[in-house]
Amino acid sequence: MSEKPNKSDGAKRKHWRTSSPTRKTKPGARTTKTVAGLAARQTALELIGNVLHRGHSLDDSLASIYQSETNSDREPVDVRDRGFARLLATTVLRRHGQLSTIIADHLEKPLPANGRHAQLILLSGAAQLLFLDVAPHAVINTAVELSRRQRSSARFAGLINAVLRRIAEQPPSALPALEADDLNIPAWMLKRWIAAYGETTARAIASASLNEPPLDISVRDKAEDWARKLDGLALPTGTVRRRTDGRIEELPGFAAGHWWVQDAAAALPARLFGDITGQRIADLCAAPGGKTAQLANAGAQVTALDISQARLARVRENLIRLGLKAELVTGDATAWQADCQFDGVLVDAPCSATGTIRRHPDILHLKRPDDIDKLSQLQGSILSHAATSLLRPGGIIIYCTCSLEPEEGETQIALFLSHHAGFERIPVNAAEVGGIDEFITPDGDVRTLPNQLPDDEPCLSGLDGFFISRLRRIA
Repeated sequence: MSEKPNKSDGAKRKHWRTSSPTRKTKPGARTTKTVAGLAARQTALELIGNVLHRGHSLDDSLASIYQSETNSDREPVDVRDRGFARLLATTVLRRHGQLSTIIADHLEKPLPANGRHAQLILLSGAAQLLFLDVAPHAVINTAVELSRRQRSSARFAGLINAVLRRIAEQPPSALPALEADDLNIPAWMLKRWIAAYGETTARAIASASLNEPPLDISVRDKAEDWARKLDGLALPTGTVRRRTDGRIEELPGFAAGHWWVQDAAAALPARLFGDITGQRIADLCAAPGGKTAQLANAGAQVTALDISQARLARVRENLIRLGLKAELVTGDATAWQADCQFDGVLVDAPCSATGTIRRHPDILHLKRPDDIDKLSQLQGSILSHAATSLLRPGGIIIYCTCSLEPEEGETQIALFLSHHAGFERIPVNAAEVGGIDEFITPDGDVRTLPNQLPDDEPCLSGLDGFFISRLRRIA
């Protein structure tokens, strides 16, 4: 970071107490002025605030905003602008530590408690200037307009103008000097990764987790053909990967149900069953349904269980679009009883999801260390019930989590095997995961990391952090 300006430079700096918005309307008054891009930015502010101030997940906030038919406080967002709103929100959440540090460098003291909305505007403005390459005049004009539209931030309009102008003037060399990993990744989380993977790998994981992910696609068949049609590339694991640009719904093959969006790592567990044509497979904790679609597409008779009826409704919608069938059941995976035992059970257990920060940066702000202990207990209960009550003798159970934490992966399986003598691990070989040896652990499980699958272009690199283990119930 550049050296903090000397306080004698007061002519160019504005203390929040002395700044005053230059405006003719009453602070906080409604305005009918239409400003290009304002609605998308206002939506982004709401998303960021819901995560940082209310503890809501980003996905839930998105669904709530866009399902709302009317909102007198927010202009409707054009479908094509929703992508920008989400990108802006995720960038702020992903780079919050860096952005906060830069903003603080231009304030003599933090904003007061009633300046939270102004702080959100500063964060979103700095993110656009430093990470999204948006024209400074567009950033500053919309930021000032947004501040004037809410009473709590109207008094800070002048300050917001001044701070963002100074950030826009900073040389590009100012940003890399910041320790991105230490500023953006919670200290407790980074410490855990260092303990589990070593300093070098942990830092690589952290850096990769701060990148915007590519668009990964699971196809019904003919991955190479669809890679060409979608202007992407076929990964050795069978996933089609392309840049994240444009509307997903407008890409070739989406409406006709030829493919669905699914991270390359998330697509691995279902494939480890092998040939499941005609077999009865239970998919526990099934939403959002990517693995359910894989299993059905592979010819299995699938029963998909999830505790959330609303999430299952989205699974049903996706299956209809894809032309696939599965029995959908609402129930608790720790206690649900079926009318038969299954040939295979897929347990995609609820977890801390620290392996998916690239796609879900709200995790950086919502998860706490004690969540891992609570979730690991839940995982153990689901795995034990599924293995002993739902799986037939000789059947296969695939356990997976999108977590980087050993307690939710390696330790969980070691504990299960130590208490269940009637089960054995079936080691996974590299050929089953695209020939990528580094995915395979010494025990024969699968462990993917966000820094793996590198590419010369960062926008085509990485995958979610996943743990996968394959077990068999001894006949």
